[in-house]
Amino acid sequence: MSCDSDPYIFTTDTLPSNLRFLPPLANGHLGWRVYNNIMHMGGVYNGEGGRCHRADVPCPLAVKVELEEPVQHTYSLDTHKGIFIHTLSSASATATQSLYSHRHYPNLMVMEILLERQATSQEPVTVKLVSSFTPQSKDIRFETGPDYRGGSHIQGQTTTAEYPGGSCPTVHLIWTPVPVTLMLPAEHSEARWGFILVAASSLDLAEASFDEGLNLMATGSLRPSHEKAWQELWLQSKVEVTGSESLCKALIGCMFYLLSAFPSIHDTSSSFGGVSPGGLSNGGEGQDYWGHVFWDQVRLDSANGHVLLILLYVVSHNDSSFLWQDIWMYPGIALFYPKLARAVLEYRVGTIDGAKDNAQKQGYKGLKFPWESAVSGREVCPEDIYGQQEIHINGDVTLAFQHYLYLTEDLSMFREGLGSEVIYGVADYWVSRVTWKPEDQKYHLDGVMPPDEYYYNVNDSVYTNTVAKLGLQFAVELAELLQHPAPKEWQAVAEYIKIPFDEEHQYHPEYDGYIKGHPVKQADTVMLGYPLGLPMSPEVRRNDLEAYEPVTDPHGPAMTWGMFAIGWLELGEAEKAQLLLEKCFNNIQGPFQVWSESSDGSGAVNFLTGMGGFLQAVLFGYTGFRVQKDCLAFSSLLPNDVCELCVRGVNYLGSQMDWLLRKEEVCIILREQEGSPGNTKPCNLQVVLKASGTKIPLTPGQPVTFPREPGYVCKLISAASCWPF
Repeated sequence: MSCDSDPYIFTTDTLPSNLRFLPPLANGHLGWRVYNNIMHMGGVYNGEGGRCHRADVPCPLAVKVELEEPVQHTYSLDTHKGIFIHTLSSASATATQSLYSHRHYPNLMVMEILLERQATSQEPVTVKLVSSFTPQSKDIRFETGPDYRGGSHIQGQTTTAEYPGGSCPTVHLIWTPVPVTLMLPAEHSEARWGFILVAASSLDLAEASFDEGLNLMATGSLRPSHEKAWQELWLQSKVEVTGSESLCKALIGCMFYLLSAFPSIHDTSSSFGGVSPGGLSNGGEGQDYWGHVFWDQVRLDSANGHVLLILLYVVSHNDSSFLWQDIWMYPGIALFYPKLARAVLEYRVGTIDGAKDNAQKQGYKGLKFPWESAVSGREVCPEDIYGQQEIHINGDVTLAFQHYLYLTEDLSMFREGLGSEVIYGVADYWVSRVTWKPEDQKYHLDGVMPPDEYYYNVNDSVYTNTVAKLGLQFAVELAELLQHPAPKEWQAVAEYIKIPFDEEHQYHPEYDGYIKGHPVKQADTVMLGYPLGLPMSPEVRRNDLEAYEPVTDPHGPAMTWGMFAIGWLELGEAEKAQLLLEKCFNNIQGPFQVWSESSDGSGAVNFLTGMGGFLQAVLFGYTGFRVQKDCLAFSSLLPNDVCELCVRGVNYLGSQMDWLLRKEEVCIILREQEGSPGNTKPCNLQVVLKASGTKIPLTPGQPVTFPREPGYVCKLISAASCWPF
């Protein structure tokens, strides 16, 4: 890497003027933006239906440290260790405040204060701890509980359930009281203080977690156990580039914030509540994907009768898990962490009852996953039209399950883990949702909204129909693997569903009746090539990119340009891809690499969706990785300003690989094998180069280097196919 300083530490002497861009600290269960007096807990929502949002939980660690004399400030986010550090240096002392959401113990948040005397000072040194905490919430009725082992305690329930008859989550907070001042006595050279906060759903868990925190402090293991957990995560995955410092730091930031949204790789609670666009640190009422959708300047296109939304989104939906989790955030994590990938799928399995209810309310069979989901899986989108018409969410969910199976061969997720119920239920929904039209002998999906939300109530969205086709084909494939009888309608609809295509212009219209050249909001049709993998010629792929790139809203969501970049990399045009990828840098705000949804800083903040799209542009663009039924394909291509790309910890069929990609060669090292989820055993792997047909066995610990050319990694068997299991 070209960075002279440690690229994993983001440092500044001035905090961003917009406090929304302060760094979030999260661990998959608790999320908090530093210094904010509000935090959030995974799975704790308040409000019914479209008013459902993450419940505001007061944060006792909303504390700023002050010294009375003039000081020099340094603020650092150490992404290697997952710690935010504020250092105040004066003539007499140095005060250091460290904040972190514990990476291994998910109910713990920690503040540590270190006060060190300068050699010339002999007087007592006092620091002020300025707190903005109040033990109240507009979402939770708190009452004071009895102190526990010196810790203050409040407990309460949210005011409104997600749906009628649903339960209201309970929250218990126990924390070390924070004094107004701390003093370093004259006879001491340094002193340390630790403050812990526990947030849990039951009193027993809160007290047990507080006990754990106190014990860890007493043995000096509190911070080391947190740092060890982050070290373990980084050992399993790294994405580093040489040649571009800005790209280097952006990738590290993306990985850090995305990993922060997921639980520990050792978590066995099955309580993970999915990933929302702004992460756990955001999503209260009226912020970051909560609220209502407004638009104006609506005009009716007389040529096709569809309403075109010229201006959209003043504020957006609530901070829930929906399409963006499965398409944008999931693939980059799944490539390294099959356990975390499985946690996402288990979240979907846990919402099957809600998805069944959604389908029944629409008058269809099977499962209809919500456009926006909280805990139950029932639709909580504030605007009914999105839940009714953006049905491509169903295909996006099944694509994540398919991706996981091809990466891991973990059939236990589909048998004992009930993943098959998701796949079969979605297939039944598609069959009941389509309409057969004798005039063209095709099945159609009418009255939908594509990913491009500028249009609604259209017929045959090319993206929606394609994910439906792929989901039905996967249902047939999975049924065969599990020896489950597949209804013949699954295959019939998959074979005969309409995929719009313009023969004259040799491109895919966004939907039936789309007029070429009309504006679009975001990546839509260009995602047919990646991530959907719809077979098409290079000419058609190019035509799709050229048709939609100039008419895509330049102020649209951050993840869009990564998809265009991947398309151009597929066609061998690295520099054109790089120009598009560089647009994403406008969404990175401030010194802590925090993303905003829009390039002007507006929209959702800590926008994990944009980070996920950006990360995919590198992980699946520069490398050309494609997770396929029988192999992990690759076709690397680097832009001029990137000398090499190192991708460590790629997890495929139970084995981990480190990849080093340079301009003219590729090096792969197979790590010692550890096994994969579902107790499946790692298999022997080989590299197959497509042009030459060369087959190179991969042996743990032995580097394999070959000239850059397309190829794939698969099982080491006599035939090139890795299927069936």
